[in-house]
Amino acid sequence: MTFYFSKILFLFMLTNLFVFAEDIQKNREREAARSVIMRTVPSLAKAPEKLQLEIIEKEDGHDVFETKASGGILNIRGSSGTALCRGFYDFLKTNRLGMVSWDNKDIRWPAQLPDAAPRRIVSPFRNHYYLNVVTYGYTMPYWTWERWEKEIDWMALHGIDMPLALVATEGIAIRVWKRLGLTEKEIEEFYTGPAHLPWQRMGNIVNHDGPLPASWHKEQIALQHRILHRMKSLGMTPICPAFSGFVPRGILRLYPEAKLHRLGWGGWPQKNHAHFLSPEDPLFLKIGRLYMQEWQKEFGRNTYFLADSFNEMELPENKGGAEARNNMLSSLGEQIYRSISSTNPDAVWVMQGWMFGYQRNIWNADTLKALLSKVPDDKMLLLDLAADYNKTFWRNGMNWDVFKGFFNKPWVYSVVPNMGGKCAMTGVMDFYANGHLEALNSSSRGHLSGMGMAPEGIENNDVIYELVTDAAWRDRQEDVEQYLENYCRARYGNYPDSMKEAWNLFRRTAYSNLKDHPRFNWQMKPGTRGCSVNTSEDFLKGLSLFVNTRGLEQSPLFRQDAVEMTAHYLGIRMNEAILAALEALDEQDMENTEKCMEYFRKYALRADSFLEGHPTWRLSRWLSFARSHGTSPEEKNKYEQNARRLVTRWGPPVDDYAAKIWSGLIRDYYLPRWEHFIQSRLSEKNPDMGAWEEKWVRSTGVSAAHAPGDLVNACRQAIREAPPLPSSLKRKAAGSIIGNWTSATVSTEWSYLDWPVSSADLEKLRGVRFVFTSGSHALEIDGVELLENGKIIARDQHAGLAGKPSRGNFYKLSLPKGIHANNGCSLRARVRSVGGKSSNGKLELIKE
Repeated sequence: MTFYFSKILFLFMLTNLFVFAEDIQKNREREAARSVIMRTVPSLAKAPEKLQLEIIEKEDGHDVFETKASGGILNIRGSSGTALCRGFYDFLKTNRLGMVSWDNKDIRWPAQLPDAAPRRIVSPFRNHYYLNVVTYGYTMPYWTWERWEKEIDWMALHGIDMPLALVATEGIAIRVWKRLGLTEKEIEEFYTGPAHLPWQRMGNIVNHDGPLPASWHKEQIALQHRILHRMKSLGMTPICPAFSGFVPRGILRLYPEAKLHRLGWGGWPQKNHAHFLSPEDPLFLKIGRLYMQEWQKEFGRNTYFLADSFNEMELPENKGGAEARNNMLSSLGEQIYRSISSTNPDAVWVMQGWMFGYQRNIWNADTLKALLSKVPDDKMLLLDLAADYNKTFWRNGMNWDVFKGFFNKPWVYSVVPNMGGKCAMTGVMDFYANGHLEALNSSSRGHLSGMGMAPEGIENNDVIYELVTDAAWRDRQEDVEQYLENYCRARYGNYPDSMKEAWNLFRRTAYSNLKDHPRFNWQMKPGTRGCSVNTSEDFLKGLSLFVNTRGLEQSPLFRQDAVEMTAHYLGIRMNEAILAALEALDEQDMENTEKCMEYFRKYALRADSFLEGHPTWRLSRWLSFARSHGTSPEEKNKYEQNARRLVTRWGPPVDDYAAKIWSGLIRDYYLPRWEHFIQSRLSEKNPDMGAWEEKWVRSTGVSAAHAPGDLVNACRQAIREAPPLPSSLKRKAAGSIIGNWTSATVSTEWSYLDWPVSSADLEKLRGVRFVFTSGSHALEIDGVELLENGKIIARDQHAGLAGKPSRGNFYKLSLPKGIHANNGCSLRARVRSVGGKSSNGKLELIKE
């Protein structure tokens, strides 16, 4: 009898303990949510009784919130700290009281809150995912806690409950390498500078802009503790890093028989190639377990872990055909899962699915099924990363149909609204509002569990992110026209007719199609042609209407957006000027080349000055973040160099990918780079642009500049004073010009010339034509190749001549099926001038 009584007492106490722990967590989340709301609306901190918060149960595993305002008191009930914050933000926007962006906020909280009817929202998704591995490069690499706190607040307000948390990945990994016996030098050669760490983590590159000092790891580990604590206090479920199979080359010194595969990416030299440890090698599981042990020892227990082994990569070579390949993939999946679950049997392996749509030539139903085959269904989460690309850019079918609902594995519907943190306006607004409904209603939806977004960079295109985060809490069709009215009234406080017309024009132009790499021509390597930003007259009209809308000048978000719109407007005028300068240069019209450059210079400096008044679009801010981590002048300069490189040269070979429209970057980099190129060409010299760019990367500081006092009126004046380029300076090219050759770049001996080709220019590519423009000697062409990541993917080899006359000067090339060339390609031609070096011409891109 005593035994049974004791057992019942024990169970009773255990139950109460669980209830007590649950109550503690609810209180923790409620107070964390209260703090977010108070930071958003500081006036509420003076009257805390006017905000009542309560944690309630989820509805069938889905987050829910309820809001009601009565008697000046706002009541919010939600199923988590994040749901409470989302409820507050929904109330704020629905009642048009303000909006919070990354850059700024405009809150118009009344002294006496009017009554508002009860509202209840249940999310159709269990999880709300956020971030991309490379956001930690293009936006976040040098963030301090102050910026991270704002970001986590932004996440909570926008209903994000499953963010990537990848800070300090390296701080844990080096403990593993040291336990194995690797030397400091072997470890240092494995890593990159902080801004390039995302690509090192995915095995794309190693040994670039490093090494990382011990102070970096110590600081990042401390930062990650604060990040994880804040996320979990709000009820978020962070996704943390796991071992993906990439190891320092020095591992061969310790394990000479280790099975390593060298993996190349993007045409990088061998010294930057990563080494992938075969999952069939017992060392793979050993390292994976060591990593998880070190992680849990430092940060405690976690459930979701990310491991990506083949981001934009070829599979390791094998001689056994499809069966051997699938066996390798099956083993890899099993070993990654076993390593992740070694310290926590409830752990879940998370994998990005960018390659599912991007590399269909590799990833098909057989290869993906093999990778997943030995992982328990409930211990895997697939991020269907880029549904927007499948639907509106690649147009290659939705992954959930192609991969049959992802073979019973839970998955997250996701979009990639941005590449590289580019600032230009792009995206299919109607798709971002309603595209998720196709997944929710699909017969192939399988175990669809979440919705999210994986932007490569943030702090841009706010309207798209508001659309996506709102959509994740809605299972009905959205009227986008009505949405835009609500958006503007919440964001700016009003919706005048001119604003309405502006947004209708944006919706029909820049926000009607997705450009993967929207860049102005002046953001590309000098000599390149290929603007992918919307430059239509309707878009220009919309920009002008927006900036000239009256009565909103007191809104900080309107002032910020007016600067962005003006920068776009002037950017288009800069584009016209630089293209005209190139055409005049090709025709050796020195006078008009100089005139075009005068226009380019004027618009560039004016746009740059306005951007000095923007809260985030400034090079000085980016560099300040980087330098703040240095513990010595040398370290500060090293971090600055790394930060400069990422937003410009990147590698090379990845050039000008980030394409930021930033103050400082325009006046100190884009403008003088083009001026150097043009002046060199006018002097008949072959400019060494790589040397010029590297010198800039290794410099420090930003030149002085000041924003106008009255930004909005200055923007309006700038638009009035930026008419189209005079018709006398414009030329009409017969085709799309992507490059040129000059007397300085060719010789009478056979040599190779290379020209970059953007991914936008590869759409419907039919071939290229060599057009002779001036000189005494023709250009002889032996053949042309199209290369992606340093590999030939198309070739046309025949004898051609560009001169007077020309013959055989068209070369047929097209992008092979299944290859998307996200980072662009390059054209390589074997050429020589005939009888002398006086030969100038241009390369025309011909499309279907």
